Amino acid sequence: MVIEDKVRSPCVSICALDERDICIGCQRTSDEILHWTSMTNGERKAVLEKVAEREQEIAL
Repeated sequence: MVIEDKVRSPCVSICALDERDICIGCQRTSDEILHWTSMTNGERKAVLEKVAEREQEIAL
């Protein structure tokens, strides 16, 4: 059995929510931040994919 390392939080200690309820530091929603510790690795990876999409939107 292979034990998978936990997916680490993208938190960069710049914690402030914008008008869309998204953290300006890590690009997670407040709900994603709140539930991060109870998420499975698969759920965490899905959140990180959303984070990457949000970062792309900002770059445009």
